[in-house]
Amino acid sequence: MDKLAEFTENRPRLFGLAYRLLGEAAEAEDVLQDAYLRWEASGPVEVPAAWLTKVVTNLCLSRLNSARARREKYVGPWLPEPVFTDDGRLGPLETVEQRESLSLGVLVLLERLTPAERAAFVLREAFGYRHGDVADVLDIDEAHARQLYRRAREHVGEHRRRFAERPGQREEIVRRFVAAAGDGDVAGLERLLAEDVIAWSDGGGKTSAARRPVVGPAAVARLYCGLANHPRAVDIEVSIQAVNGEPAIVVHQAGELYLIISLDVAGDRIVGVRGVLNPDKLAYASAQETRADPRQV
Repeated sequence: MDKLAEFTENRPRLFGLAYRLLGEAAEAEDVLQDAYLRWEASGPVEVPAAWLTKVVTNLCLSRLNSARARREKYVGPWLPEPVFTDDGRLGPLETVEQRESLSLGVLVLLERLTPAERAAFVLREAFGYRHGDVADVLDIDEAHARQLYRRAREHVGEHRRRFAERPGQREEIVRRFVAAAGDGDVAGLERLLAEDVIAWSDGGGKTSAARRPVVGPAAVARLYCGLANHPRAVDIEVSIQAVNGEPAIVVHQAGELYLIISLDVAGDRIVGVRGVLNPDKLAYASAQETRADPRQV
């Protein structure tokens, strides 16, 4: 197999890895560009998949510190770039762990980790790497790899609420959210929300969005009922699509992708609402919709 074919075969897994590590689809594409150039210039490689995984991981780790500094200066709440996941672009999504590691809620939690902890968590949770394999990727001993993973799980677990869901439960709740907001049913929407629900809006200072989290069912219900029934909400189309491995609310205005809303669900209540409006953050998903290939290699 030639080098381009080998890289292409590994691409979905590598992109899924880079995206989970960085939370930014465009940045993940840049990493894959760099990885391909290194791959093309390399000599014979005994295990291409392992070599490429190590290169992509380390390229991401070198970018995470500068990314964190940029996000500290970000206008309003920072959220990951949403990505449509009905085309296999982000690697395997068969297990609960693989899907959860891709959700916007977990990607936000991963921001709390050190770069090495994040890599250990993603390699283990999303791709099923053994601790010894994680150690090889990160050039550390296995005991250190185990420690990184344990700390990462503890940090993420402190802020993650997990409940067993019946089939279709999450999509049902998403549909009820859309119906209540569209009807302006504030009381009905409140009944879907947990007492400690929080809503974040990522406009990046480029579009109108709340610059602070909105807290509590009454405030969150008023926010989304108001948005859905605002006089400027004309020529709006709302659909439910697979985004980051979960059903999400996708809003178009005048045919253009305008907003993606992801809901964090615990049991039968919504505990978090994450709305991405920043047009820069929606560019990758918009390219996916128009079938323009956002890939560079």
